[in-house]
Order: sequence, then structure tokens, then C-alpha cells
Amino acid sequence: MKKKIFVDGSSGTTGLEINERLVKYNNIEVLKIDYDKRRDIKERQSIINEADLVFLCLPDDAAREAVSLIKNPNTKVIDASTAHRTDKEWTYGLSELSAAQKEAIKHSKRVSNPGCHATAFTLSVYPLIDHKVMSPDYPISCQSLTGYSGGGKLLIEKYEAEIEDNPYTKAPRPYSLGLNHKHLSEMMLHSGLTTCPVFLPILANYYRGLATIIPIHTRLLNKKLKGMELHSLINNHYKNQPFVRVMPYIDESSLKDSSINSMLPSEGLVFDGGLDITACNNTNMAEIFVIGNDARDIAMIITRIDNLGKGASGAAIQNMNLMLGFDEKLNL
Repeated sequence: MKKKIFVDGSSGTTGLEINERLVKYNNIEVLKIDYDKRRDIKERQSIINEADLVFLCLPDDAAREAVSLIKNPNTKVIDASTAHRTDKEWTYGLSELSAAQKEAIKHSKRVSNPGCHATAFTLSVYPLIDHKVMSPDYPISCQSLTGYSGGGKLLIEKYEAEIEDNPYTKAPRPYSLGLNHKHLSEMMLHSGLTTCPVFLPILANYYRGLATIIPIHTRLLNKKLKGMELHSLINNHYKNQPFVRVMPYIDESSLKDSSINSMLPSEGLVFDGGLDITACNNTNMAEIFVIGNDARDIAMIITRIDNLGKGASGAAIQNMNLMLGFDEKLNL
């Protein structure tokens, strides 16, 4: 029997991409609501309670309202908003953190889909804290460079407006300057940090693709690991995860290796001495780079994802696969 799926909020960026991905399935039925009834509470409630699983692609308050409409004890929910990401009654939908986390998602009826910045950040930091290499109160700073699609329809319109001298497209634009980004609470909770990171997201004039950049002073770690040892720790932590790839270690000597460094992005992991942060676009992959300079006791962790893939709709589909008993990698 086909599973019934409803996408509540299917006209937004994440909702549209989830619907596009659901087309690939022959074992589900996507429930639809008439456009003119999408704000009809009774109509939405009827469809929500008919579904085996509901994706909520809504603002926070609307997502909470949708959850309150559920009366069917068998209806499962994946919430793509920020409303439930730190709610202890919900399961955080980042299965790669541990075997226990993946099992929890499989058996949960309420899963919060992680934020895009938080996904890349948490994948970078969690192994270090979990293995007690980094203290929970380590003074972390992070920059996250992202395409403008993560801001939704209104921001997309501003970047793509055909106006002369568009101020949005002039140069990369740091934002959330109050140092209180909405992902901070989930970043702390799910990475294991007890001290708030200094987090600065940066918007740039390209559509999709995200990378978090986290500098590490290795002398401040609980265990004084060299760059290669940090790489091995992270690599071992994610060795059985199909959607996390730890890339070859990078230091000054490796950059001279033509198999790693190239003048063309298609020929190496690094091109012209830099990283392409859009290389995971249109996939559900997260790729983690560990870069080290042992002579200076410093390292860097860069994690790149597609902010609309592993950072949104791809992760939602991965969580659906787990919750419905499908192969985790199905159609991803």
C-alpha cells in the first residue's frame, strides 16, 4: 500500500524542491489541496490527518498551528521550520551524528529538519566534542558563506531584480550583525557546545551552495592533535555515513600535489589554491575539509553542502526515508 504524503506549504523554496523529489517515488501518494483552500483550516486538518507523513514548509507560528491540528496518532511530521529544532520532544533530523540518532529518527513521529548553516556547523564540530578533543566551552568562531536562495522567495526576488546598480549584487554581504542568528540555539544544543559561537553568515551573489569555515587553535584543544590527527578523527566518525564525505587532508605540502590542486575545478579537489563551495550543489552530500598548519598550531574545518539539498529538502527526504522504513539513500 502506498504511503500518503502531504507537503504543507508547497509553494515555498523548500516545499517546491520536496515536491520535485517526491515525483521519483512510485510507492507514495502525494496528497494535494486546492489552491483556493490552502488557508482553510478544516480542509488542511482533514488532509493532514489523512497523511502517513506531513512535511511542514511553513513559518514557525504556522508550523506550530499545523501540529496542533493533528489528531491522527499515526501521522508523522517533518518540520522544516525552526519551530521545533530545540524542542526535546522532537527528534533532531541529522542522522549522521551517531547510530543512536539515526535509530531515533527511524522510530520518531516528530522530526525537526535541521537548518542549513546548522547542518554544516554541527557536522564540523560534533565529532570533536563527542570524542572529548574539544571542550564544550571552546571559543569557536565561524563564518558561513551562502547563496541567496536560503533566504526564500523575497530575498531571491531582491537578488534577481533587474534594476540598475542593484545593491544586493555588488559584493558579498555579511548579515545577522547582531550576532544572534536564528540557528545559534540549535547549533549549540546539537553540537554539544555550552558557549555561544561567534557566528557570521555571509550572503553572496549566487543561487545555491554553502560552506561553514571554522578556525581551530590546536593548542587550545583538550588533546593537542596535529592536523592529520584531527582529519583522522573526523574521518573515522563519519566512515559509514553515505551522505558525509571527509575529503583528503590538506596542508602546504599536499597543495603541491597535482591530484589535489589544479587550475581547473574539474581536475582536482582544490583549484587555483581555493575551494569551490558549490561542488555539492544538487546533491544530498556534505563534504568536510580539514586543513592544517602544524608549525603554527592552527587548523581549519570547512564543510560544504547544498543549502537547498542537505541543508533543506534533501535532508527532509532522507529523514522521510528513515521514518517510513525505506532505504535511507532512496532517490537521493
